[in-house]
Amino acid sequence: MSLLSRFSHDLAIDLGTANTCVFARGKGIVVSEPSIVAINKTNGRIEAVGTDAKEMLGRTPGNIVAIKPMKDGVIADFEAAEKMLAHFIRKAHRRSGWLRPRVVIGVPSEITQVERRAVKDSAMRAKASEVHLIEEAMAAAIGAGMPITEASGNMVVDIGGGTTDIAVISLAGVVYGKSVRIAGNELDEAIILHARKVHNLLIGERTAERIKIEVGSAYPIEGRLTIEVKGRHMTEGKPKTVTMDDEEIRRAMADPVRSIVQAVHDALERIPPELSADIFDRGIILTGGGSLLKNLDKRLRDETGLPVQLAEDPLSSVVLGAGKMLSDFNLLRRISLD
Repeated sequence: MSLLSRFSHDLAIDLGTANTCVFARGKGIVVSEPSIVAINKTNGRIEAVGTDAKEMLGRTPGNIVAIKPMKDGVIADFEAAEKMLAHFIRKAHRRSGWLRPRVVIGVPSEITQVERRAVKDSAMRAKASEVHLIEEAMAAAIGAGMPITEASGNMVVDIGGGTTDIAVISLAGVVYGKSVRIAGNELDEAIILHARKVHNLLIGERTAERIKIEVGSAYPIEGRLTIEVKGRHMTEGKPKTVTMDDEEIRRAMADPVRSIVQAVHDALERIPPELSADIFDRGIILTGGGSLLKNLDKRLRDETGLPVQLAEDPLSSVVLGAGKMLSDFNLLRRISLD
């Protein structure tokens, strides 16, 4: 077996709170599914993983529970995470079950030693031969095509489901890294809370996410957007439909959005002056699913006075960056967290 084909089974994984993406060397992104596992409580068997399991959210019979193994960017349920990883690794390799790939995984920048260990152990138990961890913001910057090895400052803001990772990178190192546990999920929670308080309406996570995607925004938009929301009325107990518009949802999400903007402000205040000048010229790159919130770039531009642009493929930046590491082991050695 040639050396090249031996390494072609290496995988890069973006183990996200909301979604998990797997990149296989030489193939590109082979898995992109929600980080959800449906488990049968009676026999402990896995009923579904990923997209199929998401379909079951809020709709499962009593003996089946849909679990999200990741919370705030780290593993909350060790066993479920391991089963989910094993499933995605198998899926990425399809038939060849005996292969033990080398794996690069993106993790939040302020992850603790214990949390790191949990990610590594889960991947090893899911049949990886080696596991390298890299900071998500670093991976996102590489995936977004930023010149991270140059002696100049690059700022990336990666807004995922569980965490917003902010980093200023120069000479392949993180000069400033901050991870705040406010991101896409908090926006969904804010919408659920708003529906309950204002409309007496109970809605689920999937509905909240749909509202956020369709009419959510971080800054006033042109024209009015409305959406019909179905849920259960809290006092009457029967299904009910209400109409919500973009302004109402923008108000509902105001606090978490403000926290994200504030974290960017804090980062700008804490970086060395030399790098500030670089960022002033180059601006900020936004990546991650949360960066797709309408007009978030405008809001940040308005509040920081800096150029802000969205990465080409915000949802895949982290996994693409981690994937590039598979063919550049020298750079991986420089930036991995080991």
